[in-house]
Amino acid sequence: MALIEFDSVSKWFPHSGGRTLLRNHLVRWVTRKHREKFYALTNVSFRVEPGESVAVVGSNGAGKSTLLGLAAGLVAPDSGTVERKGRIATMLELGSGFHPDLTGNENLMLNAALIGLNRKQTREAYESITDFAGIPDFMNEPQRTWSSGMVARLAFAVAIHARADLFLIDEVLAVGDTAFQEKCRAALADFRGKGGSVLFVSHAVASVSQVCTRAIWLDHGRLMLDGSVRDVIAAYQGKAAVAAQVSGAPGLTP
Repeated sequence: MALIEFDSVSKWFPHSGGRTLLRNHLVRWVTRKHREKFYALTNVSFRVEPGESVAVVGSNGAGKSTLLGLAAGLVAPDSGTVERKGRIATMLELGSGFHPDLTGNENLMLNAALIGLNRKQTREAYESITDFAGIPDFMNEPQRTWSSGMVARLAFAVAIHARADLFLIDEVLAVGDTAFQEKCRAALADFRGKGGSVLFVSHAVASVSQVCTRAIWLDHGRLMLDGSVRDVIAAYQGKAAVAAQVSGAPGLTP
């Protein structure tokens, strides 16, 4: 039984086209003429089974974050279906669910409630969460005084204790220091060892290779390849290297 299944999923957004006069909006409304569509995803199909760890790679604008948003249920597909089963924990945006004027302890309680932990479960996990975050001197300070790395520490620490079946992660591990990144990768390995699944967006080869066994390559919203991490990264890096020679843009980072 797949935890996430995309079946021929497409998602589009209207091009903004810059500023538009009110009369032009009225003309479009009266004539039923709509702005050109931008397809963030086109006809994407894949499954994530229990115990799998799947990376999503691709250049900026490839549709990776849109895919995670659909997987999390934050947006709906315009065509196709997304089926979700089990409990899902997410880290899609650094600091989401945190309030800058609340202390670390208050944000811990708030974020734990948002991901579905009740008060008893949060109290039981509190010491483990704070130990994992490793910022005891700042837990009584408002979050607006924290660095982005400190926010990432607490956010990940709460999410990894969510008792989830599937963990969705969008590049946030790149924010913490090297030691904390290694700690996160070890925690994810333990999570997978207990039967949990991971869907992970990253540009970093080291993170993808250590966290995931399978990868999906998106390019301009289309699924180019779905297979082993080694094969998918090799194919993606090959195209990225060619593009870099033409435009001078960097490819997948080590």
